[in-house]
Amino acid sequence: MTTVTSPLSLRRATDLGVGARLSLHPHCDDYVDVITSALAAADASRVDVRTDDVSTFVRGSEADVVRYVYDVLAAAAETRWHVVAHVLLSRGCPGEVSCTLPDDALLDSVAAPNLARVGVPASAHWALYPLDDTGGDHLGHIMAAIATAGSAATTRSEHFVTRLDGDLADVLTAVAAGWLEAARHVRHVVTHVTVSMHSPSAGAR
Repeated sequence: MTTVTSPLSLRRATDLGVGARLSLHPHCDDYVDVITSALAAADASRVDVRTDDVSTFVRGSEADVVRYVYDVLAAAAETRWHVVAHVLLSRGCPGEVSCTLPDDALLDSVAAPNLARVGVPASAHWALYPLDDTGGDHLGHIMAAIATAGSAATTRSEHFVTRLDGDLADVLTAVAAGWLEAARHVRHVVTHVTVSMHSPSAGAR
């Protein structure tokens, strides 16, 4: 009998609830090929990936999950079609059924990964949700996260979201940095971002 042991990063990610949901929406006739090719081009050796008819689930360490999302979006952007992606990142809720962490679970500080610029301008609407805020200062954590994100990409307040502009790598770095900044203080943090690349209306705002 063979025992399969998951890498430590995946076991930790399962215990602490680190993962993502990714949906890719290319605006072109051959969208199926764009989606499947982008998913195939991404390095999935360090993450657990499962795709269904709605989205792609990714589980792994914080850095590996963000890198996988980056790889998928960068590959899709190479087609030069207008591509929109919806990405949800969660940290601190292990449960599909239960969302309880052990009392001694420590969510240590994790730095955002270094992502190489790909020369693809991206715009995004980003929102952050500190969900287990025992201190009660959720807005303070959100503002600190936005300040952290601003060191990687251009930020601007919009209705219900923060707008991010920059190279695709800078935008995703800003999202990850803000998410992980909040996670230094709050056990369960979810963030959602809609990313647009090669939009025909880019700049018309």
